Amino acid sequence: MRIIELTITLEDIDPAVTRSLQVPADIRLDRLHLTLQAAMGWTNSHLYMFEAGGTTWGLPDPDFGGDDLPANKTTLARVIEDTGASTITYLYDFGDSWEHKIRIGATGEPVPGALYPRLTDIAGRCPPEDVGGVPGYEAFLEAIGDPGHPEHADLRTWYGGEFDPNIPESDELRLDVLKLAKRWQPKKKPIN
Repeated sequence: MRIIELTITLEDIDPAVTRSLQVPADIRLDRLHLTLQAAMGWTNSHLYMFEAGGTTWGLPDPDFGGDDLPANKTTLARVIEDTGASTITYLYDFGDSWEHKIRIGATGEPVPGALYPRLTDIAGRCPPEDVGGVPGYEAFLEAIGDPGHPEHADLRTWYGGEFDPNIPESDELRLDVLKLAKRWQPKKKPIN
C-alpha cells in the first residue's frame, strides 16, 4: 500500500481553511469524499463532485442525468494516473458551492502500525452548513462577530452558540477521521 499526502484548501475563504491528510493511494473517491467531510467538519448533507482533467466523478443521479462517473468505482491513484493531475477540485453542496482544491503531495510507504486515512494538520474552522456559500459566510461572520449587529442574536441561535473562524474543532475532526480509518482497516485473516 502506498500513501499519498494531500493538502486541501477551501477556496475563497478568509481566514483560510486548510487540512493535510495522508490517505491510501487506492482509496475510492466515495471514501475520499467521506474523509474530506470528516476532516473539514462538514455534515455530508449535500451532493458532491470531484473534477480533474475535464472529467468528473460523483453520485450518478438518474433523475438529474449528468456525466459524472461513479465515485465508488474510481480510486485516487487511478484519477492521478489517468489525468496526470497535480490538483483535484472537490465541490461540495451544489447550492452553496463550496470549492476545495486538493493538492497532491508526496507518495510514500505507510508508517508501521498507523491507520489511514490520517488527518495531520488543521487550520481554520469550516463554515456552517447552509450558510449561503461564500457571500452568506461573509455576512454570517460580520453578524456573529458584532453583538450590536441586528442579526447577531438570531444567527447565534441558528448556529447554536459562538463561532470563531480561527479555531477549528481539531480533536473532534481527528477523531472523526480516525473512526473512518478504523472502519476501513483491512480485516485480518484468521489463523488456522
